[in-house]
Formats: sequence, C-alpha cells, structure tokens
Amino acid sequence: MNLSPDALSEISSVKELRELTGAGLMDCKRALTEAGGNLEKAIVILRQRGLALASRKAHREARQGLIGSYIHMDKVGVLVEINCETDFVARTDEFRELLKDIAMQIAATNPAYMKREDVPLEVVEKEKEIYTSQIKDKPPQVVEKIIEGKLEKFYTDNCLMEQGFIKDPEQKKKIKDIIAEKIARLGENIVVRRFVRFQLGEK
Repeated sequence: MNLSPDALSEISSVKELRELTGAGLMDCKRALTEAGGNLEKAIVILRQRGLALASRKAHREARQGLIGSYIHMDKVGVLVEINCETDFVARTDEFRELLKDIAMQIAATNPAYMKREDVPLEVVEKEKEIYTSQIKDKPPQVVEKIIEGKLEKFYTDNCLMEQGFIKDPEQKKKIKDIIAEKIARLGENIVVRRFVRFQLGEK
C-alpha cells in the first residue's frame, strides 16, 4: 500500500515527537492533531498533560524506590533517594536511568535545596535586600520586576526541581518536567526524597 506524502509526513512527525518526549504513539498523534501539526506546540501540550497527570498522582504514597550514587572523577560524589509506588517500577531500566540522571544533575549543579518552597524565608528576604541595593534610580514597579526576575534566577540556580536538565542541550526542560514525564510514562507517583553531595576537601 502506497502512502500519500501527507500520511508519510504525519508518521514522520509522530515518530520525531515520540523521540523528543518519550510519550506514547497515540498520545503523540493526538497532540499533533490538536496542535495542527506544529511540533513545538505538540511538545507543550504533552508536557502540560504530563504535569496534569503528575498533579493528580502527587497525593499517592510513594514508599518504594531506590537509592543511587554517582561519582565524578573521584572528586565529587552524590547519593540520592527517589521513591515510587511499587518495587516493580523501581526495578525498571527507565526508573534507574532517571535515578542516574538526577544524581549526575546534582553532581554538576550542586543545588542547595530540593524545591523553591524549601528556601527559608530569611534567605529569600536577604536576596531581595541584595537585589534592591543593586538597583537605584528606578521606578518602584520596575524595581519589583527586576527583583522578581533575579529571584527566579536564584531559584533556578539553587533549587533542584527548578534547574534546567543538563542533558537537554537548550535546558528548556526543568527537572520537575522530567519527573512529570516519568510519572506520565510509568503511571506512578515519583518523588525525589533527599540527596547529599560530597566534594573532596569540603567541610
């Protein structure tokens, strides 16, 4: 059976979208249809659905999982615990890959906190004071916008879940997006419970 150029193009787009997002074939097809064939819009749709699914599963208890480690050049070491709902999912290659990716992320970026909600209020207020002292002769509304932008950068630099994924060349995907995608694919709640990073010579 000979396929039309349009059909071949659709198949190619679905395949590309699946490779980019890891979503199922039918999910990719539906997202492309909804996006009118626009690949970037389809990616956004799939990510939004992944986040929605992750939100629905977030209340579910996650007590299984694995503790993973990563050593870089014998100078930096990381231990990280990631939980899921069942031992079956914990033993999958995909879950193990996630564990390794998160450990490598922590080794490379040295986050101080898990998520923005973990940053103590006094730290946030201190950052705001520093930013305010750096801005002079600006209208209050402009100062507020600048501080807001700088604070977002602080969260991106210091909170694991807000960081751009180091394996994403453009780092458009955040770690929380990666977790949401895995929840959508594996069908279970997944939680990065805790981590510790060691660097040779540090106290």
